[in-house]
Amino acid sequence: MYDLAVMWEWIAFSVRWLHVITAMAWIGASFYFIALDLMLKPNPALPDGAYGEEWEVHGGGFYHTVKYLVAPARMPEHLTWHKWQSYTTWLSGAALLMIIYWVGGELFLLDPTKADLALWQGILISGGSLTIGWLLYDQMCKSKLSDHPTVLMLLLFLILVIMSWGYNQIFTGRAALLHLGAFTATIMTANVFFQIMPNQRIVVEDLKAGRTPDAKYGKIAKVRSTHNNYLTLPVVFLMLSNHYPLAFGTEYSWIIASLIFLTGVTIRHYFNTMHATGKGPHWTWAVTVLLMVVIAWLSSVRNGETWEDAEALELTPYEQKYASAAGFEEAYDTVLGNCSMCHAREPVYGTMKWAPKKVYLETPGDVARQADQIYLQAGISHAMPPPSAVQMDDEARQTIIAWVREVRDQ
Repeated sequence: MYDLAVMWEWIAFSVRWLHVITAMAWIGASFYFIALDLMLKPNPALPDGAYGEEWEVHGGGFYHTVKYLVAPARMPEHLTWHKWQSYTTWLSGAALLMIIYWVGGELFLLDPTKADLALWQGILISGGSLTIGWLLYDQMCKSKLSDHPTVLMLLLFLILVIMSWGYNQIFTGRAALLHLGAFTATIMTANVFFQIMPNQRIVVEDLKAGRTPDAKYGKIAKVRSTHNNYLTLPVVFLMLSNHYPLAFGTEYSWIIASLIFLTGVTIRHYFNTMHATGKGPHWTWAVTVLLMVVIAWLSSVRNGETWEDAEALELTPYEQKYASAAGFEEAYDTVLGNCSMCHAREPVYGTMKWAPKKVYLETPGDVARQADQIYLQAGISHAMPPPSAVQMDDEARQTIIAWVREVRDQ
């Protein structure tokens, strides 16, 4: 039975849920500690080695936090490590990438109009490319560039722009932006795993051994944490981008993604400055709005793809399997009659200008390519079409189910 597709969809949903939950925990902890660090106030009455303190009120109680710039005089009995939020976010994100873009690679990962790649080649590029950013970034941080933080950040931004362009030359728009997010998140998690946590462990071991910890380890960890802070908001945007074709469904999507990294810098600069001084620079919001206006304009530029262009594309073996199955003609007619008014290169429903999620259901290749999603969205479930737009009867849905199961049950 093709109910395996339903189970696979729920597995993907569960992993996505885990990914979002752990990402919230990681981002929340990151933002909190950056804000706390910037809000610390000096106090002569603090213990030796203490850098500053902060009083906070939350949940009906008061909290008194003291930070030691290097380490306290002795190892505390209880120490909470903030690391699993980062690790679980990355691991669940990697699993989700494999589920959607590797297992479903012929549909979601590869774009034959951009590059003629076999699925295994796309997967190899997908997995292998994620390490490139970390290796380059880490070497830059360990070089003399570490003495020039602004230059270091500009070079990191340049790497991100190049990768954004490169992914867009190979993968679908959705996959390109998601991989750029994974590329950036890999740098962030590797910062935690390879730098922040090892340096903190060195400090802990020195305390246990009665040695005075070297202040350099704390400084290294703080620099990497600050970098992660500025990269967080763009990664969240890239995580959400696959739901919005205006972000990924244009030939300028790589520029859109690049500009989003600049908005992440301007927004975080405002809040970081506000936490440190009590007042943020308002010019950052003007710059952010201007960047978003440019992004909105870029998203409206069409790539010129037509129905004839799609019709001329040769069907892949995956698409051919569904296009040649018994019941395809009936299913194709059903989809055209119920879905194509919205899922077209030039939609004709209402005031719609772009197909939802840039999913096209016009040509035989379009319908064959989207067989799994058509089955789940309009066959098994009644998610599509929207009942306010088209009343799709049960007979039409059964036509779709029978067509897809004809292939899957073979």
